[in-house]
Amino acid sequence: MWQEQNNKLYRSFTFRDFSEAFAFMVQVALLAEKQNHHPTWTNTWNKVEIWLFTHDAGDIVTDKDRNLATAIDNLR
Repeated sequence: MWQEQNNKLYRSFTFRDFSEAFAFMVQVALLAEKQNHHPTWTNTWNKVEIWLFTHDAGDIVTDKDRNLATAIDNLR
């Protein structure tokens, strides 16, 4: 579930292994590119953490972030 923290949407995803996590990141990257809205994220082995916020709106959460979050959720 996405949490709003410090003007960012945050969610952590855990997978069986690195390959599964990386495949998820590729899917997210394609969504982000299509929406022209790119996440801040990290990956350590089977864990992917994502932060969404809109830079050109003053680094706050906007509908762009919520829409991307929903699209990411629909991948799972």
